[in-house]
Amino acid sequence: MAFVGGGNMARAIIIGLLAKGCPPADITVVEMDRDRRYALNQDFGINVAAELPAASLSDVIVLAVKPQQLRDVAIFLGSLLSNQLVISIAAGVRCSDLARWLGNYGAVVRVMPNTPAQVQAGVSALYAAPATTPEQRHLAGQLMSAVGGVVWLEDEVQMDAVTAVSGSGPAYVFYFLEAMQQAGVELGLSAEQVRVLAMQTFLGAAQLALGSEHDFATLRQQVTSKGGTTEQALLSMETNHVKDSIVQALHAAANRSRELGDILGNQ
Repeated sequence: MAFVGGGNMARAIIIGLLAKGCPPADITVVEMDRDRRYALNQDFGINVAAELPAASLSDVIVLAVKPQQLRDVAIFLGSLLSNQLVISIAAGVRCSDLARWLGNYGAVVRVMPNTPAQVQAGVSALYAAPATTPEQRHLAGQLMSAVGGVVWLEDEVQMDAVTAVSGSGPAYVFYFLEAMQQAGVELGLSAEQVRVLAMQTFLGAAQLALGSEHDFATLRQQVTSKGGTTEQALLSMETNHVKDSIVQALHAAANRSRELGDILGNQ
């Protein structure tokens, strides 16, 4: 397989693939930056190239460039394609636009990963264009499962919601962790103490939820004693409309995702 672009997400996927036994010789990265090419080769022992035609020699081509660069890359790449699977991890770019830039090429899968992929703990949503074969869908799923969970979408419109929930989601977690750290310091703990307490709490709560059959509301109720400290904290959040603010924030992210798709598609 070949990656066009050797940035953080490409590196994350490569690390996951190598950890699952993919031979380094089977991976090529096309990267214009000389220092980045050198680092990729030294770190992973994979093939690197500076010119885009090198990508067309692979069965799977992962487009990992910035969304603003994707149109120019796709227009050049289109004339080099035969029956390869093209996977795009560029945020906001719709399959129909990418296929058009590729010269009406149909074997396209769009992916929305998230940054925990860098530690093989991510989650990716995938949408396959209609012309993609079942074998190509399976291949795309295998590729992204190397860096975490995989969710398939049957309607590309859902990708805006995915962007709001999981694509941008790590930032929401960090934002909440910031608030917990600030409060902990104000209450007399050191910043490092709160960092450990808050991170382990998030990690443990997520693991607890993963292993439970209960929904989130039930899990919350199970740790909220009547008249206790947790209840008091949650009452404060309800009074300040924290849940409503979070819901509105995700709607704002989804709306922006749709806007960016329109902007990028009109290039």
